[in-house]
Amino acid sequence: MKRLIASTIFAAAAVSVAQAGELWRATGFEQPESALVDAAHNRIVVSNISGNPGAADGNGYLSLLSMDGKVIARHWVDGMDAPKGMAIAGGKLYAADITKVRVVDLASGRLVETIDVPGAVFLNDMTEDKAGKVYVSDMLADMIYRIDGDKPELFVKDPLLASPNGVFADGHRLIVASWGKDINKADFSTPEPGGLLSVDLATKKITPLPGAENFADLDGVIAIGGTIYATAYMTGTLYSYHDGAPQVVATFKPGSADIGTDGKRIFVPLMGEGEIVALSLD
Repeated sequence: MKRLIASTIFAAAAVSVAQAGELWRATGFEQPESALVDAAHNRIVVSNISGNPGAADGNGYLSLLSMDGKVIARHWVDGMDAPKGMAIAGGKLYAADITKVRVVDLASGRLVETIDVPGAVFLNDMTEDKAGKVYVSDMLADMIYRIDGDKPELFVKDPLLASPNGVFADGHRLIVASWGKDINKADFSTPEPGGLLSVDLATKKITPLPGAENFADLDGVIAIGGTIYATAYMTGTLYSYHDGAPQVVATFKPGSADIGTDGKRIFVPLMGEGEIVALSLD
């Protein structure tokens, strides 16, 4: 996810597969990292890094898309550094921004709060549980934090998380998409790829999902019904998983990031191309 990676891997050949059910593409974004559905307002929020993913440069911002891929607001919320994953709880949007979490009032689009997360290194994806608590992964510290209102606390820290990137609250558990063990912070390479994990919300027990261990450097993750979908950033692959080996759903150029869904479609940010792609699940 560093610019160094982008300059190298985005030149690699890859194919976008039409048979995956592509519906539309929205263009003109600046390193779009996450696409989150705001169901209450019938729209999609897109986070734009717009620069070095680890630099507090003030370039980052959020955009708004309609559900059919039309830009509502290119710069909806400014004043961020490198926003990545997002979550919605209590009428507010939370966005991971390096070592802080930005809080936006969904109704007005105002940036209302910045939450400092002590000990954070590289906050990445976010999700919310049924109780309204939000979780944020720290990819470079093998940690996941939990935020209740405006109070962050360490939820779990364990090398088994293997550079946790994507997180998705699914009932009693968090589904975690790991990037891989022993990550090289210079170029984000790993000697061992990541996989899919489950973290019990009550006991914090970490369990690898059978058949989905160590198969790719994973980025975003969602669950729809009994099926998990995850992106592999380095190869641009979108996978599905349901009690077996992961299956390829679609392949893009490297840079597919933190996916979102409305339950019928998957929205895939393509960071290197500055695009959001909508795929049908039918």
